[in-house]
Amino acid sequence: MKQAVFIVSLLIVVALAGSAWWFWQDMQSYLRTPLQLDNDVIFTINPGDNLQSVGRDLRQAGWLSHPHYLILEAKRQGKDARIKAGEYLLRPGTTPLQLLDQFIEGKVIQYALTLVEGWTFREALAAIRDQEALVKTLDYNADDQAIMASLGYPETHPEGRFFPDTYHFPRGITDKQFLLRAFRRMEKVLSEEWENRVENLPYQSPYEALIMASIIEKETGVAHERGKIAGVFVRRLQKGMLLQTDPTVIYAMGTNFDGNIRKRDLSIDSPYNTYRYAGLPPTPIALPGRDAIHAALHPEEGSALYFVSKGDGSHHFSDTLREHNNAVNKYQLGE
Repeated sequence: MKQAVFIVSLLIVVALAGSAWWFWQDMQSYLRTPLQLDNDVIFTINPGDNLQSVGRDLRQAGWLSHPHYLILEAKRQGKDARIKAGEYLLRPGTTPLQLLDQFIEGKVIQYALTLVEGWTFREALAAIRDQEALVKTLDYNADDQAIMASLGYPETHPEGRFFPDTYHFPRGITDKQFLLRAFRRMEKVLSEEWENRVENLPYQSPYEALIMASIIEKETGVAHERGKIAGVFVRRLQKGMLLQTDPTVIYAMGTNFDGNIRKRDLSIDSPYNTYRYAGLPPTPIALPGRDAIHAALHPEEGSALYFVSKGDGSHHFSDTLREHNNAVNKYQLGE
């Protein structure tokens, strides 16, 4: 009798062991088998979702037939409570194990938005408003001061204060978070460049260098000329000459600018009109990139005090007014 019980017990243990072995092998095989996907799909884990609800959603979508295997594996690894909310791109060929890694590591879809060098604050704001992946919390009809106050900087003029670059972010980031990221990036870049500036510059603060950088940014798109243009403006400031730079007049004209600057426009009464008022304008006029900031703080040595566009994006630089007038006649008036 005892022998019979022993044999039965042994058979039960063997059967259970065999079942466990089969279950383990089946689970491991399934976890390494690609999901049932025919093409790329986007799957969203909402804040508060757990792995059980995620598994249920994946099964209902027809992509994961055995979500319990995924849940058991996550529990075995001690990671079942570590999945992160967000949008995920699921590609054909992805296995449940790879999917679990995606969820745990938070490898969510990244969107991109570029703030372009030379844009005004309002142009940047329009691009942010049109990016559908950003959550809109700003009042885009508010004035600049109100928008900066909502960011926590009520006394800061926004022009030029946001670093132009391509930013990547997941869906759900707010427009305020995006702007603050660009704002802090500009503070960091400007601080780094200011610390490494050359001596004897006519700026009293990093902000004045930022103003100059914004003018340089708008004056040329030719990289190798930034240092030359910076040199011209720095020498003019040091000599007490007017900057006489068209981009500041265009900024002063605002929406009245139709693509052309006329002689009468050079006399408009605005602190941004560098044909009338000496020194730098009161604020930047655009978003300057790092190269323009670097140029403002490392102007190229020389004797040129004037430059004029040659019509191909580059400029002719002159030491004297007479030479400059001849260059204007040649390149601007076609004489």
